Amino acid sequence: MELVINFLTMLTDSGRDLLPIVLLFTFFQLVVIRQPFSNLKRIIGGMVYVYLGLTLFLAGLEQALFPIGNIMAAQLTDPAFLRADLLAADLSNWKTYGWVYVFAAAIGFATTIAEPSLIAVAYKAKEVSSGSINQLALRITVALGVAFGIALGSFRIITGTPLYLYILVGYIIVVMQTAFAPKSIIPLAYDSGGVTTSTVTVPVVAALGLGLSAAVPGRNPAIDGFGLIAFASLFPIISVLGYGQFAQLIAGREKRHRNKEEYDAV
Repeated sequence: MELVINFLTMLTDSGRDLLPIVLLFTFFQLVVIRQPFSNLKRIIGGMVYVYLGLTLFLAGLEQALFPIGNIMAAQLTDPAFLRADLLAADLSNWKTYGWVYVFAAAIGFATTIAEPSLIAVAYKAKEVSSGSINQLALRITVALGVAFGIALGSFRIITGTPLYLYILVGYIIVVMQTAFAPKSIIPLAYDSGGVTTSTVTVPVVAALGLGLSAAVPGRNPAIDGFGLIAFASLFPIISVLGYGQFAQLIAGREKRHRNKEEYDAV
């Protein structure tokens, strides 16, 4: 019975959140543009799908992903587990938490691959580039950036080092890469950093950060628990820019090789 009540509550909350979007599109279509909706039945059906899908997704987050993030963080930092794994029992030593970094990287990669926003951006990038941008390669590149970022963010929480140092160095790298990366990849790289902090990644990563900061001795969830999402947004920019630079390098080598072959043939 409690599950049904929670679902109905989420159904109401989802409707309240979607209502401004529906009203906005309706107002501009009928009042500003003054044109009737084309394919109205299809639009209504799609909105129903979005409404139900969003509600089910939020229910899944609350019932499964949030608790899993907290439980895994607590279990991986449990002194009994660390000792059983034959690691140093010193809980102040960052080397003790090796499995935490592995789990953080894995959860960052998995949630990013499943991120609907990234799937949409990758699909559109492939569409407008006439297939020159590989959809799966882009998603994997972004996911690797998030994986590294979440693992590094977990290291920051465990060591208690200041967040701004990592962000400052990261954005210096981004600025340097931007100066040398292909112009066509720069906007996509910056958008890829934004879409990773969306419906799937943010709840799981936030739960991991709060759970980890609560489990590690000497850490305050209010101070150390947040900041992982900044890593999830920053490092995909670096990885996609790096992917563009690598592709440009390979293309340049192939071009020089072809030119050499043509010159030798002459």
